Amino acid sequence: MNHLKQKIKDLAKAYNHDTVGIRRHIHAHPELSFEEHNTVAYVEQVLQSYGLETTRVAETGVVALIQGKNPDKKTIALRADLDALPIVEQNQVAYKSQKEGVMHACGHDAHTASLLGAARILQELCGELEGTVKLVFQPGEEKFPGGASVMIKEGVLQQPAPAGIIGQHVFPMLPAGKVGFRSGMYMASADEIYITVKGKGGHAALPELNVDPVLISAHLIVALQQIVSRHASPKTPTVLSFGKVEALGATNVIPNEVKLEGTFRTMNEAWRKEAHQRIRKLAEGLCESMGGSCDIDIKYGYPFLQNDPALTGRAREAAEAYLGAENVVDLDLWMGAEDFAYYSQEVAACFYRLGTRNEARGITSGVHTPTFDIEESALEVGSGLMAWLAVQELQAQS
Repeated sequence: MNHLKQKIKDLAKAYNHDTVGIRRHIHAHPELSFEEHNTVAYVEQVLQSYGLETTRVAETGVVALIQGKNPDKKTIALRADLDALPIVEQNQVAYKSQKEGVMHACGHDAHTASLLGAARILQELCGELEGTVKLVFQPGEEKFPGGASVMIKEGVLQQPAPAGIIGQHVFPMLPAGKVGFRSGMYMASADEIYITVKGKGGHAALPELNVDPVLISAHLIVALQQIVSRHASPKTPTVLSFGKVEALGATNVIPNEVKLEGTFRTMNEAWRKEAHQRIRKLAEGLCESMGGSCDIDIKYGYPFLQNDPALTGRAREAAEAYLGAENVVDLDLWMGAEDFAYYSQEVAACFYRLGTRNEARGITSGVHTPTFDIEESALEVGSGLMAWLAVQELQAQS
């Protein structure tokens, strides 16, 4: 396999100028979640230029197959996401967003460019591949219900059904040239909590005539923390945070109601459901005990992301062989959410991180910020490693 590894490295290097160009084109023309019509058309055009047939899925998603020898033997899927964020870009670069208020601030342009680069490499080497590589370009990672869930409903994990799926994500905390892996649970589920606490408003100088929803809300926010501190197992990462409190009263006015908005995140689906019930019961009971009431709406978001130990172990070994062990690091648990988690609940999955940081050039901003950018040399690693992981996985006995 060493000769194939070297071929992939050479092709990733030779094609990196084009891969960078693809990334810059996508970066300059961002589109929001489930609105990626021009982006997906561009991806189709690139894939077709490689000689691949494309199939639209979920309206703004696209799938293509690279068939090697014995195409029915095994299938491995590689995934990228297409959508951008509603952020005004502040970078002064030649490829700056041309759409005011929309920006690729989470690296999906890099994910797509890397997968297109990997597709070009794999298609060129298809005569040396065993099995089939399924290329998955999905819409709407940034917006509920998540493009992955829509793609799955429309059959992306069928015909052919992959034995596993691999995705990568930029990581601005890790220097370009390095990648990170974590086996088992990695990223959290993410649910949105909306509570309207209802009381009886009136003059703030006459509290005995009112039922104060502000006071009830204050007690409720504090009390709900016991869901985490006294009901969640210390072995299960859990977060309950409220980031918005809206009480439209005044210094001398107690309002009729207060609106609370927060997030609940964990890494256990059974506990997730139990916690929802406990949040509802506590909120309703506390509000009633203080003379008020509440309406509560918990919106199910993405599930938690579970990296299959066997697939992730093989991928990590392959990455060490490709990049050197010194360039492969262990990742910590991450309480952020990612809709790749939907795939991980259906099929063996590996979601790893691609280093994109370059302190010397000032490329250090985090994702979802208006100054986010990547060190573009990382795309050579991004495209080459994805191709190599696919080749290795097709050879693996699983």
